[in-house]
Amino acid sequence: MKFNVLIADDEKNIRSGLGKALEIDGYAVFLAADGQEALDIIEREEVDLVIADLKMPRLPGEELLRRVVQNYPTVPVIILTGHGTIETAVQAMRDGAYDFLTKPVSLDRLSLLAQRALSSRELVIQHRQLQQELEQHRKTSEIIGKSTAMQRLLDVIRQVAPTKASVLITGESGVGKELVADAIHRLSERAEKSLIKVHCAALSESLLESELFGHEKGAFTGAIGRKRGRFELANAGTIFLDEIGEVNQTLQIKILRVLQEKQFERVGGEETVSVDVRIVSATNRDLRSEIESGSFREDLFYRLNVVNIHVPPLRERKEDIPLLVASFIKEFARENNKPVEGVDVRARAALHRHGWPGNIRELRNSIESAVVMCKGSIITLDDLPPSISQAEDEGDAIRVPLGSTLSRAEREIIRANLAHHKGNKTRTAETLGIGRKTLHRKISEYGLDGE
Repeated sequence: MKFNVLIADDEKNIRSGLGKALEIDGYAVFLAADGQEALDIIEREEVDLVIADLKMPRLPGEELLRRVVQNYPTVPVIILTGHGTIETAVQAMRDGAYDFLTKPVSLDRLSLLAQRALSSRELVIQHRQLQQELEQHRKTSEIIGKSTAMQRLLDVIRQVAPTKASVLITGESGVGKELVADAIHRLSERAEKSLIKVHCAALSESLLESELFGHEKGAFTGAIGRKRGRFELANAGTIFLDEIGEVNQTLQIKILRVLQEKQFERVGGEETVSVDVRIVSATNRDLRSEIESGSFREDLFYRLNVVNIHVPPLRERKEDIPLLVASFIKEFARENNKPVEGVDVRARAALHRHGWPGNIRELRNSIESAVVMCKGSIITLDDLPPSISQAEDEGDAIRVPLGSTLSRAEREIIRANLAHHKGNKTRTAETLGIGRKTLHRKISEYGLDGE
C-alpha cells in the first residue's frame, strides 16, 4: 500500500527538502505553501498523513490541525515547530496532533515518525473497514428462501466461495445479485480483506477507468496527485463488478489483463501495478448475445464465467414470498416504530398473484410502503401499492403458467380458494369438493399453512 503524505510549510526549501526525503522512502507527496492550500488538497485528494508547520499564512497550523482532527479523524498530523514554540507544539498534541518535530528537522526522525503514524492509520482503517463490512453483512447478507431454486443457489455459493475461481452472477434487475457477491466473499478465505464494489453502469467511460485502475498526477485536468484505483484497494480481497456488460472494449482489455497477468497501469502512468484480486461480476444482460454482436469480448467472458451463478426471478420462486415479506415487515416495522406484524389473506393473495417485474427490490419497496400506510397491526389490501392491490379486480381467474406440473396447478387452486374464502377451510373444502382432512393435508404438503 503506497501512502499519500501532505507537507504544508510556507518555506519553500523546507517543504521541498522534506518532500524529496519522503519520496525516497516510497511515499507519494503533496506540497502546500500555506494552511488553506493544504486544506484544499485534503478535500480533493486521499491524504494519509499531514506534516504541517505551526506558523503559516492564510490558515495557521493550529487551525489546520483542528479541521483535520474534526473532519478527517483517522488522518494523523505531525506538527513542525521552532525551538521557541515547543509549548505551542505540546498544546497541539493535546489538541490531537500525532507528534511534533523541531526545526531543523532530522530526516531520520521524520522517516521514523511517518512510518509509525502511517502504520497507526492503516490499523484504524482496517478496523473500520472490518466493522463496516460486519455491519453490512448483518444488514444485507442473509439470502432468504426455502424454495428448491434458492437452496440449489445456496449450495453453489457454499461450494464455490472457498475457491479462487472467478464468478459471473446473472439474473434480472432486483433479484439480489449483490447479496450473492456478499455471501461469496464472506464465505471465502479472503473474508477478512476488503470487498470493493463498483457499479460499472453508474460512471462514464473515462471516470470508470480512473475508478478501476487509479490515475497518476497530471493524467487529466484536475488530477493533481496519484489516486489508487479499486483494483489496488481490493488487493488480497475481492472486487465486485456490477453490470459488467456495460463496460466498453478498451476497459474489457484491461480487465482481461488483470485476470490473466494480475497487472495493470494507472491512467497516465507507466509503472506496472501487481495485484491479487478475486473478481466477482454480475450482469442482467445476455453476454453471449453481446459477444455475437461484437460488443463484449469472448475471451473476457470465459475468464469471468469460470463459475456461473444464476439468480432466479421472484415469479419463479413465489413460495419464498412469505419469508421475504415477514423479513421486510420486521425490518420496516422496527425502522418506523410501528406495530405491524403480518399480512391478511386478501393482501397475501395479491402479493402472490403479482408478477414482480422488479423482483426482490420491488417487493421490498412495496412492503416498506405498506408498513408506512398500515393503520393497525395487519397489512390489508388497501395498504398495498395500487399496482398490486388493484390486481384483485381482474376477476376470479386462476393463472397457472403453461408447462406447470399438476401439483403446482393444484397448489395454486387451493391457495386462490383459501384467499377467496378469507382462510375459511370448511368453505374452501366444500368449494373444492374434498374433505377437511384432505384439505389440511394438502395445505401442509404445499407449505400453505405458514401463509
